[in-house]
Amino acid sequence: MSMLKIFDVSGSAVSAQTQRLNVVASNLANVDTVAGPDGSVYRNRQVVFETTYMDELTSAGVRVSNVREDDTPGRRVFDPKHPAADQQGYVTYANVNAVEEVVNMISASRSYQNNIEVMNTAKSLALKTLQMGQG
Repeated sequence: MSMLKIFDVSGSAVSAQTQRLNVVASNLANVDTVAGPDGSVYRNRQVVFETTYMDELTSAGVRVSNVREDDTPGRRVFDPKHPAADQQGYVTYANVNAVEEVVNMISASRSYQNNIEVMNTAKSLALKTLQMGQG
């Protein structure tokens, strides 16, 4: 694999992890939202990755193929005084688990950092190789 392909592979991963971090941020921002007047509530979203081949199967990267919504029911809390309570006195909140989202955020950010480190290392090696050619 050539040096330049390393940047392509890591760059694709950085881009995918950026999208993942944006989805996690959206999930965390909506963790305590309640159902609107139409009864729909924010649904947890998850990023689905897929392998993408850069050129004729010699190097692979990653891309976001889909952002899917979780169809599990939202969290129901008994609060009959809440304006969004249903007939039984329950309020339906988004089906977002804040702890899982924080773990997802840490994982995405570490993956992002690792791929940046790979690109920095490849850059450093390329510069050292050029310096060797000058001397």
